Amino acid sequence: LEMEGNQITLDSLEKGTDNPAFSFEGEKRLHEECGGPHSESQEERREGKGRFSSYCRKALQPASKATHFCKAHAKVLRRVVLGLLGVAYLCYFIAACYLDFQRALALVVITAVVVFFICWDIFKKHCGAKVLLLLRPVGKAFQKAWPWLKWLLWVALLAGLIVWLVLDTGRNPEQLISLGGFFFLVLFLFACSKHHGAVSWRAVFWGLGLEFLLGVFVLRTTPGIQAFQWLGDQVQYFLSYTTAGSSFVFGNTLIEEVFAFQALPIIVFFSCVMSILYYLGVMQWLILKISWLLQVSMGTTPTETLSVAGNIFVGQSEAPLLIRPYLADMTLSEIHAVMSGGFSTIAGSVMGAYIAFGIDAASLIAASVMAAPCALAMAKLVYPEVEESKFKGKASVRLSKGEEQNILEAASNGAAASVGLVANIAANLIAFLAVLEFINAALRWFGAMVDIEGLSFQVICSYVLMPVAFLMGADWADSPVVAELLGIKIFLNEFVAYQQLATYKKNRLMGLEEWDGNRKQWISERAESITTFALCGFANLSSIGITLGGLASMVPQRKGDLASVVLRALLTGICVSMLNACLAGLLHVPTQVGDCAMFFSTTNFNSTSYTMYTCCKQLFASSVLQNGTLSFTGSWAEQAESARWLGECCVYYNHTSC
Repeated sequence: LEMEGNQITLDSLEKGTDNPAFSFEGEKRLHEECGGPHSESQEERREGKGRFSSYCRKALQPASKATHFCKAHAKVLRRVVLGLLGVAYLCYFIAACYLDFQRALALVVITAVVVFFICWDIFKKHCGAKVLLLLRPVGKAFQKAWPWLKWLLWVALLAGLIVWLVLDTGRNPEQLISLGGFFFLVLFLFACSKHHGAVSWRAVFWGLGLEFLLGVFVLRTTPGIQAFQWLGDQVQYFLSYTTAGSSFVFGNTLIEEVFAFQALPIIVFFSCVMSILYYLGVMQWLILKISWLLQVSMGTTPTETLSVAGNIFVGQSEAPLLIRPYLADMTLSEIHAVMSGGFSTIAGSVMGAYIAFGIDAASLIAASVMAAPCALAMAKLVYPEVEESKFKGKASVRLSKGEEQNILEAASNGAAASVGLVANIAANLIAFLAVLEFINAALRWFGAMVDIEGLSFQVICSYVLMPVAFLMGADWADSPVVAELLGIKIFLNEFVAYQQLATYKKNRLMGLEEWDGNRKQWISERAESITTFALCGFANLSSIGITLGGLASMVPQRKGDLASVVLRALLTGICVSMLNACLAGLLHVPTQVGDCAMFFSTTNFNSTSYTMYTCCKQLFASSVLQNGTLSFTGSWAEQAESARWLGECCVYYNHTSC
């Protein structure tokens, strides 16, 4: 139908045709038809409005033309702006390298990584199909040779690993205990497998292999040690900016003396930064790259791999949000992998709080990164895939950005979202520490009834989990303390455990005596490293409710499925952290103290330190007291000041020579 006269039909409404009855001409025509005269004042008013609107149109013409020009040449302008920014950054980069290349080394590495991925994306976009076409014959030949080539590769890798272990553990035989613990935990998880015959050994071996390679790179190679140490230092330096905001709000006194005002504001700051990175798409890009590596090597599906990769940076409730649209169609094995990834790692926000305690930042970062492939491998060992996944042949999964309109809104939302997390942590600490004290009081009361003094939850954990701590590589003397912290982490939470580990570390660095009567005041550096890795995960009983609540709110129709796999996922998460701890024990290199004589000659003995404690122990061990005459053996016999140094050591430490 067409519009006739002033009548409006349904077709004309759908097409958006204006109703002439409401236009100026229509109004004029109606007045004329009804014989209503137009007054001069109305005509003058209309003429004034017309002149004003024409002036506005003329004034806005340049802006309107500029807008149309920008829209028409958006791509060209974008390239020009990016080109100018690139040239400016290149000039800055050259200037920084020219002035001090050593200082600009970190900038060089970051730039090289970013340029590599940009070039790779451009190459894949424009030349990827052509290269794949050229390499197709090579790929077919490789597929034909793969059945026997695969076994040859495995034999070569196994032989190389055995030779390396023999040579490496020959110097430190205690590392073999950690290796035995590693194999024991893998066999234990295989014994707990839901479907023993359906295990994907490709995923298991690749996951453990990636974890081992990451561990060797981080803990043994000079570039890896320096890179993660630098990264840890930068994270600590970055988190120190929290002081600017928290000191303004709470004052310097509260920040220095009260834990809640010292550690918890870091979570607010870190959450704000993470929200900004999500808005900019940086986190999505990083997670996609890591998940691509895991997916290609291990053969897992994109959905579960993305969630586990996301757990390196975010918590157990936030990572599943990355794959929220796909949760309803995921198999039980994939859901188990998602849960296991959440239990095996910690969120970046609470990592900042642990670093504020004094826990080694490089170890925490390494533990989170190493846990991702191990969690995926052990999840596929404990709950193998027996269903047909809808995402098996899917090339990629779309990641959505946040709903924020600008970067300021993203920062504000991130800070606001952290308030609940901070309140939850503070409430849990109050509740769990109070409950722990109540349990200890009850156990002391029951123990006193049968003449058992000092019975507590920590003592029970130290006896029950002591073999596990020893299998991870802790010395037998340190095993009760490590087992105690492990029990606190599993039955309470890792926050309380890390807080107590920080106290032990502080005592060691202060150079206190190792034993205070029957109580150990600190543990060795090796045991500290093992415990740091063992505690790095959300696998505790209280996290079951958090995980079920978070996932059930996203897929309420699958509450039964979630509840059926959560306990297996919890067990997997606990063992993944222990496997990381075994690798830390296997790859740990003792720190060399250095020349103690040089240290004593330059120190003023006003305070103690771990170096002073170690050197004093060496001096005590070399001292010999015969018939009232004091003498020294070894290199200390050549030092004229040995007797004076021994006297200074006796001020702080007890020994028979004193």
